[in-house]
Amino acid sequence: MNNKSYKCAVAVPARLGSKRLPNKVLKDIGGRPMIQCVLEQCSKAKSIDKVILCTDSEELKTFGEGLGYKVFLTKKNCESGTDRIASKTKDIVSYLWGTHLSEELSFQDKVDRSLIINVQGDQPFINPVLIDETFKKLKNKKYSLKVVTPIYKLPASNIHNPNVVKTLIRKDGTVIYFSRTAIPHIRDVPIDKWHLHATYWGHAGIYGFTAGMLLKWRGISNSELEKAEKLEQLRLIDAGYEISTFVADEECLSVDTEEQLAIARSKVR
Repeated sequence: MNNKSYKCAVAVPARLGSKRLPNKVLKDIGGRPMIQCVLEQCSKAKSIDKVILCTDSEELKTFGEGLGYKVFLTKKNCESGTDRIASKTKDIVSYLWGTHLSEELSFQDKVDRSLIINVQGDQPFINPVLIDETFKKLKNKKYSLKVVTPIYKLPASNIHNPNVVKTLIRKDGTVIYFSRTAIPHIRDVPIDKWHLHATYWGHAGIYGFTAGMLLKWRGISNSELEKAEKLEQLRLIDAGYEISTFVADEECLSVDTEEQLAIARSKVR
């Protein structure tokens, strides 16, 4: 299989029922709703064939379609953004390929050649280059990667912020654990000095999946770790799946709180 035989979609999961910041994806940032900022940034990625919105909201569906994007309406009981995308993976694969090569490729062939990048609907400044890099890592034939996510070096000010997800990695760059708590714990050192003794990595909030991995998602048992931390990627870690990382050059802002919304708005003034 050559690299050109892959097709890639960005799938943006979004809902209006966020508990910490209700209706956050429709919050205004520089004169546009946040979800519009996200979709338009994703559309700038050079390696992407389709940008898709996955939502349980008729309001968001109408809005997304009005902007010209394909929207898949999901059930309301999806447990996470990844769960929302996984529930529509077969539809995404079919939409990616359309009638192209329909007689030459089986549906399984299309699944094997489909990559889906989950970009959260609360990242209004997502860098398209980061999406392209995620695609390159997934399609690289030197690796047998199923899931890839970017990480970035955390500034000292965010190491103990529970709204910023931390990533603990092995020497080879694969993930040991994700947490809202600062890890590793530096024993016998004041917490404001921990950054002097270890590198802390933030999670960029993007996941690149093979379509086949997403089709397995709903068959993986719920994780107690996932429930405790409210971090969906822990379902894969708990089930023994490997998540690979690569280092991004910049901090990635996710908007989960009023404070982060104010920061986002300040960037476009």
